[in-house]
Amino acid sequence: MMKTPVNQMSPGLQFLLFVVIFLGIFVVCNIIGILAVGVIYGFNLVMDIGHLNFSNPQSIPALYLLQIVTTTIPIFLAPVIFGYWVVKAPAAYIKPTIRIPWMLFIVAFFVMLMSSPLIEFLSNINQQMVLPKWLSGLEKWMKESEESARRVTMAILQMQTLWDCIKNIILIGLLTAIAEEFMFRGGIQTIMQKWTKNTHVAIWVTAAIFSAFHMEFYGFLPRLLLGALFGYFVAWSGSIWPAVWGHFLNNGSAVVITYLYQKKLITLSPDETNVFNTPGYLFSLIIIINLLLVYKKIGLGKKQPALNGEELG
Repeated sequence: MMKTPVNQMSPGLQFLLFVVIFLGIFVVCNIIGILAVGVIYGFNLVMDIGHLNFSNPQSIPALYLLQIVTTTIPIFLAPVIFGYWVVKAPAAYIKPTIRIPWMLFIVAFFVMLMSSPLIEFLSNINQQMVLPKWLSGLEKWMKESEESARRVTMAILQMQTLWDCIKNIILIGLLTAIAEEFMFRGGIQTIMQKWTKNTHVAIWVTAAIFSAFHMEFYGFLPRLLLGALFGYFVAWSGSIWPAVWGHFLNNGSAVVITYLYQKKLITLSPDETNVFNTPGYLFSLIIIINLLLVYKKIGLGKKQPALNGEELG
């Protein structure tokens, strides 16, 4: 009796299999990463990093190693293994095609450029979140998790030289963008599209998973918006690369702005949350909607291959 091919299994089972593959790779890579740091830098440094003590000068290169091995590689490998060797349908599950109109990258650039006010607005709303008293324990854990993530990010983003900035653009900007887009807008969004039969639902559900995955609860809403924008970039082009481009622009620009601020070349802090006003937020929303409509018209003007014949619009 023949077994059902994976790409003909129910989307629910595909999602479960995808999660199992990711978790398996994640556990293995975390063990390898911790052992590697321990062997190279000493296990005392591993303990220091676990306690968020970055006073040792070697903690930063160790953090880079941990970031790449324990996070970036598992996120990248899971969709690649699933798409190429499990379902054997990378064109549908990863969408690596580059045969798309080049104008999409220009429109995506302006979408990302104009998204700053709206991201700030959502961030300000998110920061005002207060849970009921009976959830005070959960709120405390969320704040502690947020603070831990902030301290790790601050340690990595302490850039003394231009080379430090370039390294972060490559790691945080490029490699993270490729890995996360392959996993979320490639593998997961494709499965959600098959599961829900609705492009918009698939995009927003995937965006919510993407945002929750980062475990930064007070940045959930702006990251949700970014995830949705990346989702539409993929859905209306049939390619993962406009989303990778948008993701790179978002992360890379944050690195560059932080570097320029640290070097006192600009006075505006990257943590400033009151740059824009209400008219700016509304203008951002209107422009983004119109740019997305232009993107959709260009992307779907020449019909892209759909998921097993499903319409992408």
